[in-house]
Amino acid sequence: MKIKYLSVSISAAMLALSMVFAGAVAAEEGKQPDMNALQQLLQEQVSLMKPELQMKVKALSPETKKILLNILAQHTRYSKSLTLRQVMHEVLSDYQSMMAGIMTDNPEQASASALRIADHRIPVGGLLPYLGIENITDQKLATLQSFNDSVEGKAKELAAAANNGDMGKASVLAGEMASGCVGCHTVFRGQPGISDLLK
Repeated sequence: MKIKYLSVSISAAMLALSMVFAGAVAAEEGKQPDMNALQQLLQEQVSLMKPELQMKVKALSPETKKILLNILAQHTRYSKSLTLRQVMHEVLSDYQSMMAGIMTDNPEQASASALRIADHRIPVGGLLPYLGIENITDQKLATLQSFNDSVEGKAKELAAAANNGDMGKASVLAGEMASGCVGCHTVFRGQPGISDLLK
């Protein structure tokens, strides 16, 4: 009963924050987000989290929650089954396709692939369950904004450069995107595939 009450109260808090912060996001981007859909999405994500993660999310500052909402509001594809690792495999495939477009002077391929990266899927439960509960802090999550700007933001710039036929600029932006990816992995992921059975 206590856990159920905690889950409901956290969901309510997240919904209230979404109404405040989604307005700010809309003002920044000059468009009106679908508030009902965004609120439902946040509610679903919180309901999938274990109580210990819900408590960490509730303790985040309004500024951090605004960053998270801002990132979510930029995406239109939400998976009900894929994990973050599977989503990252898709992003890697799109990055490789984007580079192939740049190297073969194919602006349509480069642009389309970059835009898929900018609007990559959000995994089931959102991003937070995959980042490690020790990383659900204001300090760590504040870095997501700069990583998002370096990857999704630069991907949109790259798409525009490719559409303008400027593959030189596109190649520079591709490098900046890769740096953003590596930076995020350094903070939240570490080396993948390490076995705890090795000495």
